[in-house]
Amino acid sequence: MTEHFRTQIVQRISRNFLDILILRLIQAEPMWGYKIIKETKRLFGIKLRHGALYPLLNSLEAEGYAKSEKTTKGGRVRKVYTITPKGTLLIDAYYEVLNEQLQKLDLKKEAQEIS
Repeated sequence: MTEHFRTQIVQRISRNFLDILILRLIQAEPMWGYKIIKETKRLFGIKLRHGALYPLLNSLEAEGYAKSEKTTKGGRVRKVYTITPKGTLLIDAYYEVLNEQLQKLDLKKEAQEIS
């Protein structure tokens, strides 16, 4: 696989599953918005805008997948996001479905059995 195709696939998956990606990030380490933006750029080559990130974080909180807490560090107030148990269950389901989809099936054999 060439690096070009790898990059394309990672970016497509990341864009389509941005909510899962963000939950995975805050599962690994509690983060605030700016750090999430930096990490998605560094790890996945995705440039998130504040106008896209914060509504998504609000949605994840409203659905019970994430929670936030305001903290003060160096005189700055930050809203730090962490994953909830419900968010962890969503990630577990994501991995389960992904593993099912990635299993190598002999599609010709499967098609012949259906016929």
